[in-house]
Amino acid sequence: MSQYYDNNYGQSPGYAPRTSVAAVASLILGILGLIQILPIIGSIAGLILGYAAKNEISRSNGTVSGDGLAQAGIILGWIGVGLMVIGLCIGALVLIGAISVPFGFAFCDQAGMMSSQIFGLR
Repeated sequence: MSQYYDNNYGQSPGYAPRTSVAAVASLILGILGLIQILPIIGSIAGLILGYAAKNEISRSNGTVSGDGLAQAGIILGWIGVGLMVIGLCIGALVLIGAISVPFGFAFCDQAGMMSSQIFGLR
């Protein structure tokens, strides 16, 4: 006599696994971080919840779904973090340029050059 062991532990045959709440929240926060509604917090929280959801899904033995949602939240979170870093670098360059331009003109005035000579204008 062979015994059949079911991994669903008494669930009905038409059982559909529940979707992870963390995976859905990860996707929503990733989108909100990407479209700059929650720029820093949304992207980082989306990453944290996405990785937590993937961990929850892998430990659930098929009773929890939403792996694609969690993966999308992670991807959007990393894109949001990347755009945030690029924006901070551009902002730093603009700030450095704005600070250094007056000093450059002051140096040219001391050297006896006019700003039109520097830029080749007559």
